[in-house]
Amino acid sequence: MTLLKNINLVSLPITPAGWEPSKAFYRETLGLRETFVADDFGWAQYGWEGGAEVALSRWDEGTPARTGGPIIVFTVDDALAAVAELRRRGVRCDDPVGVPGMVTYATFYDVEGNQLQLAGPPPAA
Repeated sequence: MTLLKNINLVSLPITPAGWEPSKAFYRETLGLRETFVADDFGWAQYGWEGGAEVALSRWDEGTPARTGGPIIVFTVDDALAAVAELRRRGVRCDDPVGVPGMVTYATFYDVEGNQLQLAGPPPAA
C-alpha cells in the first residue's frame, strides 16, 4: 500500500501581525503565484503548477502555540485510512480534522517529535 503520494506543501507558522506582510512577501517580493487564500481560516498557498507549494498558516490568539519549524504536508487519497495505517505502524497521530469544502488533514510525529501532516479530500457532505 502506498501511503503517502507526494509532498504537497511546506507550511510555515505566521503570527497575526505578520499575516499581510508575509502574504505580500511570497506574492510580490518572491513572485510566487498565489494558488489559494482563505483569510478567514488563516491559510494561504503560493507556488507553481504541479509542484510542492509554500503555505502560510496563521496562528491566531487563543490557538495553542506550535514549536519547531516548518511542517511538511504529504498528499494522501484518504486521510482517515492513512491515520489508521500510520497508527497500525506505531506512529503517534492526532485525530483527523475535516474542513468542509477544503481538506481533511491530520498531524503526525516522527521519532524526534517533529510535526508532519497529511492532507486528503474534504469530508463528504
